[in-house]
Amino acid sequence: MAAPKGNQYYLIAESTGRPLEYTPEELRLKFNEYAIWVNSNPFQEVDYKNGKRVKLPKMRPFTLKGFCIFAGIVVNTFKGYEERKDFLTVTAMIRQIIENQQFEGAAAGFLKENIISYELGQKGKLDITTNGKDLPVPIIQVAPNDFTFATREEDVS
Repeated sequence: MAAPKGNQYYLIAESTGRPLEYTPEELRLKFNEYAIWVNSNPFQEVDYKNGKRVKLPKMRPFTLKGFCIFAGIVVNTFKGYEERKDFLTVTAMIRQIIENQQFEGAAAGFLKENIISYELGQKGKLDITTNGKDLPVPIIQVAPNDFTFATREEDVS
């Protein structure tokens, strides 16, 4: 049976759309669980000391993608939370903690600096031509009204 014309049933609804996976407090608690899991599960590097196989723990970085997988959400859901006023503080804090842990891990040499700088949005600069020296600036002298433009390919020398 169809709803009667002119109804206002939508005014009864508490909310529209899909319910959120987390409240801000639940998201904060889930991140704390993630941080504990990451710190309790370092990467393992296998090395040999005195002929014996040894596992060396290596720092596992916090990542936004890793957190989202742990929380059972996609990154776009997290980004949607970032746009909501009630989630601003918790999402900003999560991002800051992730970026700080990555930066400090790279600065201490526990994480690969180039990977972390890419993750943090830093642009890598590589000088492959001058060995760090300034390039000479070419000086071009042009006399006024001395320009002629080629109209054919043959005129270009």
